[in-house]
Amino acid sequence: MTAHLEPGALKEAAESGLRKLKQGNARFVRGEARFPTVCKETLASLAKQQKPYATILGCSDSRVPPELIFDANFGELFIVRVAGNVTSPEIMGSLQYAGAHLQTPLFLVLGHQGCGAVKAALQHKLDGVALRSRIQLLINNILPGLPHRNTSGSPEEELERAIELNVRWSMRQIRETPEWRNAAKLGGKLQGAVFEIGTGRVRFLQ
Repeated sequence: MTAHLEPGALKEAAESGLRKLKQGNARFVRGEARFPTVCKETLASLAKQQKPYATILGCSDSRVPPELIFDANFGELFIVRVAGNVTSPEIMGSLQYAGAHLQTPLFLVLGHQGCGAVKAALQHKLDGVALRSRIQLLINNILPGLPHRNTSGSPEEELERAIELNVRWSMRQIRETPEWRNAAKLGGKLQGAVFEIGTGRVRFLQ
C-alpha cells in the first residue's frame, strides 16, 4: 500500500511509529496522557496536509477511541473505525488511500475486550442466534475467522480467543492484497493488537 518511501526509510518509520503507539499507551495507562495539545500554528499546518505516522483499523465501540488510548495528537493517526474492525471494499479502499497517498508505514488492526460484534458473530455461528439483516451483513465479515466451539474454556475465554482471531483474520485479508505485498517488500509493517478496556492497556500481538 505504501510505495513512495525508500525501503530502509519505510522500515525505520514503521518501527518508530510502533514505538510511539506503545509509548503513548503507556502514558495513557499511567494517567499522564498529553492529548490534546494544539495551537493555531499546528492547525494551520494541518490544513495544508496530513502526515500520520500510523493507520489504525479499529472498532466503532465508544470505549475505544484510538487517539486517546495512544495519546496521539491531531494529524498523527489515520483512523478507520467500523464495528468489529472488519474489512470490506470501502474499508480496504480507505486503507489503500492511507498507504498510497498518505504514505503511512505502519498499519494497526485494533480489536478490544468484550467486542459486541464478535460476540454476536460467535453466538450466530455456535448457537444459531438470528440477527437483523444489515447486522448479519457485518457479521458475515467476521464469521470466517472464528473458531469452532471450545468445550474446555469458559464463554469469556471463548470470546477473548475469538476477538484475537478476528484481529488476525482482518490482518490476513490485508496481507493478501497486492498493495500490501508490495508495501511489505519495502519495509511496511502490519501489526495486530487488542485493547483491554478494564485496564486501558493495549496488548500487541506476536
